Amino acid sequence: MIRTKGDYIESLRQQKLNVYYNGKRVEDVTTHPAFIPHINSAAKTYELALKPENEDLMTAKSHLTGQKINRFTHIHQSIDDLIKKVQMLRLISHETGSCYQRCVGFDAMNALYMTTYDCDEVHGTKYFTRFVEFLKMIQSENRIVVGGMTDPKGDRSKRPSEQADPDLFTRVVEKKDDGIVIRGAKAHQTGAVNSHEILIMPTQNMTKGDEAYAVAAAIPLTAKGITLIFGRQSNEERKLETGIDAGNKDFGVVGGEALVIFEDVFVPWERVFMCGEIDFSGMLVERFATLHRQNYGGCKGGVSDIIIGAVALATQYQGTANASHIKDKIIEMIHLAETVYAGSVACSAMGSKTGSGAYYPDPLLANCTKHNVTRNIYEISRLAHDVTGGIMATLPFDQDLRSPEIGKYVEKYMAGVEGVHTETRMKILRLIENMTGGTCLVESMHGAGSPQSQRVMYQRLGNLPQKIKMAKVLAKIE
Repeated sequence: MIRTKGDYIESLRQQKLNVYYNGKRVEDVTTHPAFIPHINSAAKTYELALKPENEDLMTAKSHLTGQKINRFTHIHQSIDDLIKKVQMLRLISHETGSCYQRCVGFDAMNALYMTTYDCDEVHGTKYFTRFVEFLKMIQSENRIVVGGMTDPKGDRSKRPSEQADPDLFTRVVEKKDDGIVIRGAKAHQTGAVNSHEILIMPTQNMTKGDEAYAVAAAIPLTAKGITLIFGRQSNEERKLETGIDAGNKDFGVVGGEALVIFEDVFVPWERVFMCGEIDFSGMLVERFATLHRQNYGGCKGGVSDIIIGAVALATQYQGTANASHIKDKIIEMIHLAETVYAGSVACSAMGSKTGSGAYYPDPLLANCTKHNVTRNIYEISRLAHDVTGGIMATLPFDQDLRSPEIGKYVEKYMAGVEGVHTETRMKILRLIENMTGGTCLVESMHGAGSPQSQRVMYQRLGNLPQKIKMAKVLAKIE
């Protein structure tokens, strides 16, 4: 069982995944500087769970075994569980200022738990029993699961079965007596290079002809035929540096996303949880999306707390903290952060029990939460750039500060208020730059679905006919 950071790192060292970074195969992800920050961030989910003061948020009692487990392996059993999930995410964000990568798999497990139960009720399949056995293993070993939802999609005007290249959506290419063979890829997979399993799911609602693409299964990332290609990030070369320029050196920018390739990967039947049931593919996608969108006020609210604190500190260092317009902008940042957090708490508090016994957030409010994140986080970042000034984007290098020839000039001319070292000021500016640019913002926009996907859900869940009916009643229109 993985309990400590050391246990986790050793588990990764032993895996020997087929990982590529910048065109070269990586022999050991635990020693490669591109991956270490993401490993450190995920490790916090183990470290914090061992602290007694975090036990209520970071751990739970398994409804399957009665054992104490890491909450990231738990199936929500109450409204309280849904709220604690959000509180937990904000707590970890305060420790890392970055993505800690276990949320997607957490949400995938909860979505599959509910949906396999419902699928079995209709089709008489045995997916729920299989999934429960898989879940028991994950809980007992405390392994990290990647939620594999997003396919490359190819020509998005065409359905999966209509693509010129059928592998652009992950599919079943062969059914055998003992399992299935899959081919395709999952894109933008958060934390894949430092996880243990991938839980693939259909990426959209499937219709007749798409049966091969309606597949859900659990696959060890060490399985034969899997290749991981680590994606580029803004400022990723900073992770290879030392000193101030790295920004959030210990924990990185976001989650370390990767393209995961499946080249005729065999999956035994006991790890298959959907295979052709197109009528449940849309339900699974919607449930996963709701559970994942629930998160964003927690994690992004927590990260925003760090940004707000950094900006407030930067204004003290540059002597603008007492200006009324600066105070007002920081107040606005606080308002925006608490607004997205309130959305996550609200959709959790308004959750309901499903047929499986697992609890599910209110889907309309969860989509509203994520849609606010796509706007508010950009505005928080814009205000951070406004308040800290252009210096954040044009600071000299760390090595310039340390240069025997020119360091004295950097020290002199990059100084702020008296009594604050130039290096101290540069550190906080680099942290703000690191946390408010590039990949961070794109992930806030497209993680858990693009803004348009939330607007589609508004149309579906907003109950416009009922709103029209209420207006007619008050206007006394027959």
